[in-house]
Amino acid sequence: MNHDTRSLRTASLIAGLALALMAVLAAFGNFVAIQPLVTPGDAAKTAIDISNSEALFRWGTASLILVAILDIIVAAALLRLFEPVNRSLSITAAWFRVAYAAVYLVAIIQLVIALGLLDDPNQALRAIDAYGTIWLVGLIIFGVHLLLIGYLAYRSGFMAKVFGILLVIAGLGYIVDGFVAVLVPGTSISIGQFTFVGEVALIFWLLIRGSRKNFSRDEAEQDHHRDPDSLLARPQSALSAVGRRS
Repeated sequence: MNHDTRSLRTASLIAGLALALMAVLAAFGNFVAIQPLVTPGDAAKTAIDISNSEALFRWGTASLILVAILDIIVAAALLRLFEPVNRSLSITAAWFRVAYAAVYLVAIIQLVIALGLLDDPNQALRAIDAYGTIWLVGLIIFGVHLLLIGYLAYRSGFMAKVFGILLVIAGLGYIVDGFVAVLVPGTSISIGQFTFVGEVALIFWLLIRGSRKNFSRDEAEQDHHRDPDSLLARPQSALSAVGRRS
């Protein structure tokens, strides 16, 4: 096994494991520890429920912080995986995911603030609402990240094009959700909950296929938009081959 294949397999495995762990932590944080304790529009009940289950709320908040940290790890791993396809786009995609993680951390801070405002239920609920709003707006950044990753997957040559298409659809869903949150406050429409299939498919590919794949240089650079450094490397390789034959 050559060094490039080993490195790309490792990147695929790290990204897959981190994404799978993120799914578990996010599900626990949002749907088990936080949302059941929040009653929209009822500040008093929300404050009482959180006070009665404060440890659970804190664990949920901590799990979401871990999700944001894992986002940065995923950004680095996907950068390594798709770098042979197009280095500049891979770097851009990574920075968009890091930026999203930063915005999400700002949103999570609102939950921490809410814990200190339980004596003032109205202020506490406003902080919790701010968490949701900031997160939804941040999904615009995350959606752009998925658009770029989807394009890279589509043109990679080592992934089936359907994965790229599904990731682009998922990205568009999050972008729409983010802009709807800005333009139509209070709406309950969520396209992302129907278009996230591409993310799930990516996790399975990374863990099952990508972690075992025999990546080849030609396969990873099949796209005519590949990394300019690779374009320069190919003529040099050709000249070396001519030299060896002569």
